[in-house]
Amino acid sequence: MKKNLGVVQAVYPMPVLMVAAYDEEGKVNVMNAAWGMICGSDKIALFISEGHKTTQNILKTKAFTVSLADQAHMEAADFFGIATGNNMPDKFERTGYTAVKSQFVNAPVIDEFPVVMECELAEVVQTENIYAIIGRIVNTAAEESVLSENGKVDPSKLNALIFDQFQFGYYVSKDKVGQAWDAGKGLMNK
Repeated sequence: MKKNLGVVQAVYPMPVLMVAAYDEEGKVNVMNAAWGMICGSDKIALFISEGHKTTQNILKTKAFTVSLADQAHMEAADFFGIATGNNMPDKFERTGYTAVKSQFVNAPVIDEFPVVMECELAEVVQTENIYAIIGRIVNTAAEESVLSENGKVDPSKLNALIFDQFQFGYYVSKDKVGQAWDAGKGLMNK
């Protein structure tokens, strides 16, 4: 029997995304965003509020990067979610992390995170119920250490952080338990 829990954001897993953009002076700002998802073959949607320093930077520069946080860099990833660039001008510098300018967009690539999507601002969606930054992914880059033999990102090597909305924890997932577009084929002919 199910127990009623009230209003709970009951979606699991949630990504731990590092969203980075330059400010008007070329200074790096990074935020931790769990409310983001792919919304097209070359699009990503970030459901972040307009008041974030990173959001303001994206609106000004029209570009950003989205990196996947991994277990090895959990401390800084969490810090990027705790601290706000609106009140802490040296937020990025405090981590000791490094960034290089993307070859494809006017946004920083954080060296320490293993996978990054480089994005141009495509659209801002603002209604009574939603504020979303939509980016067009123009390139994705990954450290060779997280690639499989076929040249694609291997989740078992990535150790990507997963955010848990229920207990507010970080997890990693490594075990493949099935093949997409194959596991359910047996039900097709019933």
